[in-house]
Amino acid sequence: MLYRMKTVRDVTIALLRSLGMTRVFGNPGSTELPLFRDFPPDFDYVLGLQEATVLAMADGHAQATRNAALVNLHSSAGVGHALGNLFTAYKNQAPLVVTAGQQARSILPYEPFLYAERPTEFPRPFVKWACEPARAADVPQAIARAYRVAMTPPFGPCFVSVPVDDWDRPGEPVEPRMLATRNPGDRAALDQLAAELRAAKAPALVLGAGVARDRGWDAAVALAEAQHACVYVAPFAARNVFPEGHPLFHGFLKASRGEIVSRLAHHDLVIVVGGPLNLYHTEASGPHLPERTISWIIDDNPTILSWAPSGNAILADSGMALTYLAEVAGKSQRPVPRRPERSASPFKEMNDRLVMARIAALRPEGAIIVEEAPSSRGAMQELLPMLAPDSFYTTASGGLGYALPAAVGIALARRGERVIALLGDGSAMYSIQALFSAARAAVPLSVLVIANRRYEALENFGRHFGLERVEGTNLSGIEFCAIGQGHGVASRRAETPDELDAALAWSFAQTGPTLVEIVVP
Repeated sequence: MLYRMKTVRDVTIALLRSLGMTRVFGNPGSTELPLFRDFPPDFDYVLGLQEATVLAMADGHAQATRNAALVNLHSSAGVGHALGNLFTAYKNQAPLVVTAGQQARSILPYEPFLYAERPTEFPRPFVKWACEPARAADVPQAIARAYRVAMTPPFGPCFVSVPVDDWDRPGEPVEPRMLATRNPGDRAALDQLAAELRAAKAPALVLGAGVARDRGWDAAVALAEAQHACVYVAPFAARNVFPEGHPLFHGFLKASRGEIVSRLAHHDLVIVVGGPLNLYHTEASGPHLPERTISWIIDDNPTILSWAPSGNAILADSGMALTYLAEVAGKSQRPVPRRPERSASPFKEMNDRLVMARIAALRPEGAIIVEEAPSSRGAMQELLPMLAPDSFYTTASGGLGYALPAAVGIALARRGERVIALLGDGSAMYSIQALFSAARAAVPLSVLVIANRRYEALENFGRHFGLERVEGTNLSGIEFCAIGQGHGVASRRAETPDELDAALAWSFAQTGPTLVEIVVP
């Protein structure tokens, strides 16, 4: 029997299999094709019709599986298309290994067609590490390193540029290595924080997306209940971090300096876990915290700790730190704070408040919400509570075009669970091609498009700047049912409350993807 030399492709496929990365998200170009020669049957290629869609699908999949996802893009053009959602993945702290094709090494001196001139510079600063290996034999080792860097907190994307002729060259095996990265934090600092927590009169927890990434849900509930602490969600948190129907849940902080100071005014100790507290969207002056409030921040991202404007900081895994604090802080005898009363208003007219209330009433148990409807987020936070861990995802960057493809990636990762993509009509159009991928994968995805026929969030923001009219916000004329059906997704339109209930019930009962266009004034 003749011995067949193992190629770079052979070694890479074996490496990816050992890392549990057998699903490849991509849109193929000419310089990527040799990777897929004799593509193994236990691998799955997920086709996206545009690279921004590809990147966001992988982001959602990585967050849902808590393992790095593999993205395969095409040289400069494909990477360029993906950059917006690469920025979002960086802000989401989603672990990704992004590979991109490069032209053959022998013709690089001649600036060939569809090559990348500075491949490792182009995706920066939104990757943690980037490399084009010096030798073909080094490609598997570079991908292995990219995986380890991506999976080391703070998680994030890494990038490897691979010349097209490298895949068929001789490869060198990569030795398997264990990767243990969870950081419990400095015990002396945590003990000091626990002592201050026991002495506080009115403590508060402000929780960010890191609590979800680090599986800190149960520990956050245990700590809040033991200490009778009010719980807030940090500004623009991209994950759900605490049961929003809990008596200690006091709502969402806005990305406003004055709002944060006002909402936290009666707390003498604020513990921020898993993300920044002082994340602002508009300029303002004044203090960052109430005058007599002590603050601590716990996060696995040293960059966030470095720019926090006030408070002590502990570099740690959010879940491990919360678990330790719940164990050592003990139980408090301070009074249980009362949750603010919410005024219930009747829902009769077609508006986003009615939509959120009906989704909450009709959604299947365990449904996952992936949201990108900025102007309806307040209504969602008030009327569509997230009650279970890992049941909500959104963009941490504020960039649009994330939620629809991310919902497809999450649905692929969590087969059998209902995923609901909750979108504004403007947001939906950024990555509408994801409907094709949803139809191809036949995932149980309900795409709900709140169609108010304009960029409503910009209209609202225009008032902040005193604009009487905001240019470029009119979106009338888009027919979402036609778009959905054109991509192979069954679609319905709802213009009245009765039609809304019927359409939601229909969508939630289907085994494949559906789209509901919800028309609101």
